[in-house]
Amino acid sequence: MFITFEGIEGTGKSTQIAKLAERLGQAGRAVTLTREPGGSRIGVELRKILLHMDNQDLCPQAELFLYLADRAQHVAQVVRPALARGEVVLSDRFAWSTVAYQGYGRGLDPELLHRFNETAVDGTWPDLNILLDLDPETGLKRAMHRNQAENKNREEGRFEAEALAFHQRVRQGFLSLAARHSDRFQVVDASRDPEEVFAQVWSTVEPRLSPRSG
Repeated sequence: MFITFEGIEGTGKSTQIAKLAERLGQAGRAVTLTREPGGSRIGVELRKILLHMDNQDLCPQAELFLYLADRAQHVAQVVRPALARGEVVLSDRFAWSTVAYQGYGRGLDPELLHRFNETAVDGTWPDLNILLDLDPETGLKRAMHRNQAENKNREEGRFEAEALAFHQRVRQGFLSLAARHSDRFQVVDASRDPEEVFAQVWSTVEPRLSPRSG
């Protein structure tokens, strides 16, 4: 099973992925944890370019193709091999982030982005996308506090530096995508206590897990 966590900055994706991985491990499931950008060896280098504050002059089209390159390598090197081994793959962001950020956020054509994503994922789409939804002001405060605590304000602060209006467009993009693809999305209120959020995450994931053989 391939599960992604989507959402604007500061929604707690990393926290919820860690909790889900722990619960799945307790249930005897093999789990691969990964992320975009940066899930593969080449992706680590692309992440430095995409998120560093020094690269604020990156144009939307160049940004788009760097994300697509990261995704193609990620699928080929990490996601598909893990699925072939029968593991549950949990990814912090995937293809829908490109449509939300570069489409709704940057103003590129969302339909065109979906076609580009089709090439990048090469048929490997998530079984479930968990959208952690949060007010952008709250999310940005959380994200900037996190980056400061981890000393990553310059290394990974490029999107946090965008105007609030940008993040509002991205949020609306995610919600529009979730409504359009409701069979593959679960929207979760990320403003609540992390344990409450996880309770909804687990109640969504557990029924979709296939029975273990043997």
